[in-house]
Amino acid sequence: MMVTQQPRRRDATATREAILNSAVEAFTRAGYDGAGVREVAAAAGVTAMLVNRYFGSKEQLFAEVVDRSFAPPTIVGSQPAAVAARIAEALVARTDPAAEQLSPFLLMLRSASNPRAAAIMRDAISRHVGTRLTDLLDGADTEQRAELILALISGVWLMRGIIATPALTSADPARLTEHLAGALRALSDTGPTPASS
Repeated sequence: MMVTQQPRRRDATATREAILNSAVEAFTRAGYDGAGVREVAAAAGVTAMLVNRYFGSKEQLFAEVVDRSFAPPTIVGSQPAAVAARIAEALVARTDPAAEQLSPFLLMLRSASNPRAAAIMRDAISRHVGTRLTDLLDGADTEQRAELILALISGVWLMRGIIATPALTSADPARLTEHLAGALRALSDTGPTPASS
C-alpha cells in the first residue's frame, strides 16, 4: 500500500517572524539603502516574493523593523522618579566600550540618510521613546525638552559608542554619569519660570 505524503503546512506566524528577524539584522548592518529584500529572504529561507506577500514592500518591512526595534525601553524607562539620573546611568552602561552595540541606534544611524527611512524613524521615535519621555516630564515645552534629551542621548551614543572619543571612552563611569545627570537634569527638571523683563 502506497502512503501519500501530505504537503507540509507553512506556519505563517513562524515564517513572518523569520523574515522580520532577518530584516532586523540586515537593516541594522547595512541601513535602509544597503539592505535588499532578496538578502532578507535568503537569510530567512524564503523567496523575495514571499517577503513581499507578507509585508507588501521593502518600505513596509522597514517600518515594521523600526517599530519592533524602537518599541522596547532601552535608555528611557517608564519611572518618573529621578529621570535624569536613571537615563544617565543607563546611557553610560549601554555606551561602555565593552557593551554590546544597541541595534536601534545603529539602525537609525545607518538609515538616516534616506529621506523616507528618516520619516519612518521619526514617526516611530515620536510614538515610542518620544511619547514615553514626554510623559515623564512636567512643566512647559515637554515635547521640545524630550527631543533635546533624545538629541543629547544620541550625541553621547555617537561620540562614545561609535566614534569612541578618548575623553568619553576612558572616563570613570561614575564621574561620567554624574556629568550626564547634571546636563539631563537641566532639561528634565522644571524650575521657577524666569521673570520677564
